Amino acid sequence: MLSTGPTTKLISTVAVLVAVSMLSGCAAASKAGDWLKGRRTANPDDPVIIGAPDANVYLQELRELAAGDPAMQAEIYADASSAAQLTPGPNTNLRLALVLATPGHSESDPVQAESMLREVLARTELLTTAEIALAMIHLNSVERLIVTTAEARRLRESTSRAARTEEQAISQRLASVEAENRQLRRELEDAEQKLEAITSIERSIREQE
Repeated sequence: MLSTGPTTKLISTVAVLVAVSMLSGCAAASKAGDWLKGRRTANPDDPVIIGAPDANVYLQELRELAAGDPAMQAEIYADASSAAQLTPGPNTNLRLALVLATPGHSESDPVQAESMLREVLARTELLTTAEIALAMIHLNSVERLIVTTAEARRLRESTSRAARTEEQAISQRLASVEAENRQLRRELEDAEQKLEAITSIERSIREQE
């Protein structure tokens, strides 16, 4: 009979590794869920910022801002702008920057949002891990939006220039045709006057005869 000792040991080792991997995956998923729900993780490296809003506070406001209710959008912007002016700081500036970075409302301003997000990320020691992640995600978003908008503007201007060039060419052709028509009319008038003069002379000769 073949010995099963090494095989059994190998199977046991693989089972332990799989179990450890599954536990690590569950822990990572739990931590991600905690971050999305605005709960602090147990990572001792995370900074403890007294009075910092949970991530859920930002996310809930962004959801309301993207809902499309103009009155709600105006209220959120006004509140975020007032807070940033009255109590300027990383948290209030981040809040206003996120509002400005969100498209779909009248106060959306990707360029100003990009500037504010860069300023906020320059002082990451005053932000929580979730706030840093939010700032980085929206900074990347507005950077791409700015590039896309610039490209769209360039294409529109290029199309507009082509249209203007074509319009100018058409106008020049029309002007040329009109000038040619005026010249033909003048020549026709001259021919008619000459014909009339010849006819008048012939009539005079016949009368004399």
